[in-house]
Amino acid sequence: MGKLFEVDKISYGYKNSLPIIKDISFSIGKGELFTILGPNGAGKSTLLNCVAGLFQPTSGEILFNGEAIAKMSPRARAQKVAYVPQDSANVYGYAVRDYIAMGRAPHLGMFFMPKEEDYKIVDEVIKLLEINHFCNKSYSNISGGQRQLASIARAIVQQPELIIFDEPTSALDYGNQLKIMRIVKKLSENGYSIIMTTHNPDHPILLGGYVGILNTEGNMKIGSVKEIMKEDILSEIYKTKLKLIYIKEIERMVCVSGNL
Repeated sequence: MGKLFEVDKISYGYKNSLPIIKDISFSIGKGELFTILGPNGAGKSTLLNCVAGLFQPTSGEILFNGEAIAKMSPRARAQKVAYVPQDSANVYGYAVRDYIAMGRAPHLGMFFMPKEEDYKIVDEVIKLLEINHFCNKSYSNISGGQRQLASIARAIVQQPELIIFDEPTSALDYGNQLKIMRIVKKLSENGYSIIMTTHNPDHPILLGGYVGILNTEGNMKIGSVKEIMKEDILSEIYKTKLKLIYIKEIERMVCVSGNL
């Protein structure tokens, strides 16, 4: 399978400071899932901002189907890549359904409003994510977990080929964390390419695919879940003793720590 998205030896640093991320390369094909794992301050969000085209790397390049994203117009980029940040801006007065419909903007002309066919796409995504029970509420009056689901719905209605998630389960309760992981897995199975950051070592174990572990020096080790999710690597990155244990009842590995 050809690679849809390629990151080629990118580095990024603020002016007159050391690079935050250094010579990072990876690629992802259609329907593939790449999870970026690492501690606080390692530069995961900075890397995603570069990948999404919000930051210009100080060196290296990022390609979408062989084209440099830096040369793509914002509209063309938004038709290919959707970005779900950790926190979404509050949009007072908008119903959730209308907030989700804003994701159709890259496919509409300037000053054009969403049409019936656009809202048909919106309603299909609302059904897919099972969020009909709050889609007519004001966006400002729903919970953090519901806002996250609405932001994911808005990204899907863009109809991109790649969706980027920046720690999509941060500040969510355990049930909503699992729901979002199921959604991410389902999107990948439906052909979306996914790049996601997380603090939780269990997330790549649940999702499969490929993993990049970013350390506090800005370097990244990359491989499959089986290659990368090792006790010594995880213990080193989180500076604490971690164990990977197979639980027969759920038929998978889990990452646990010892006594406090």
